[in-house]
Amino acid sequence: MLTVTGLNAAYGRAQILFNVSLEVLPGEAVALVGRNGAGKSTTLRTILGLVANATGDIVFNGAPISHLATYTRVQRGLGYVPEDRRIFSDLTVDQNLEVGRQPQRPDAPLWTHERLFEIFPNLAELRGQLGARMSGGEQQMLAIARTLMGNPSLVLLDEPSEGLAPKIVEQMVVAILAMKREGLSLLLSEQNLRFARLIADRVCVIEKGRVQFSATVAEFDARPDIRDTYLAL
Repeated sequence: MLTVTGLNAAYGRAQILFNVSLEVLPGEAVALVGRNGAGKSTTLRTILGLVANATGDIVFNGAPISHLATYTRVQRGLGYVPEDRRIFSDLTVDQNLEVGRQPQRPDAPLWTHERLFEIFPNLAELRGQLGARMSGGEQQMLAIARTLMGNPSLVLLDEPSEGLAPKIVEQMVVAILAMKREGLSLLLSEQNLRFARLIADRVCVIEKGRVQFSATVAEFDARPDIRDTYLAL
């Protein structure tokens, strides 16, 4: 589904990513974990083409996309949910979803308002509500649902559990697992290890812009030294 090889990225003269390589298989969820400032968000932004000063190879659905503009990568089936959500606060839930609508893709699940409301029942009760009047958790659900309306085959999720109440985090776990059952592939950046372990098939540990460890969740759990070295506060 996605293969990233030798990814380097910089903001001005400050290099953030150093030779990052990772992959996501079809229907798989991979969690990119690390401390704040480790390079997780920059990795997602670079894959989407939002970091101008970047080199490396990115292959998506069997085709190279490193040379493509961001909007073309999205048209190819990449979805992105940014850390700050960026919903349209002056539009309703239904209107936000319509903004994200794209044609059906042969290699991706088809999403409709009704199917999304099954996964996010909170949104079904708020479909006429303005985004500005929603809680942070509700806005996060809406941001994900709006991205799914584009019928992507792979979604990049940036810190999906950040700032959410424990009850909303539990609902988010249920929703993401439902998305996986539909065949959606996911690459998420996450600091909440418990959240990541509940939804991910594999874990990729990043520190100071370099991938330090990549393995299944079970293999990660068997390496407390990795957790203590790269993730402990």
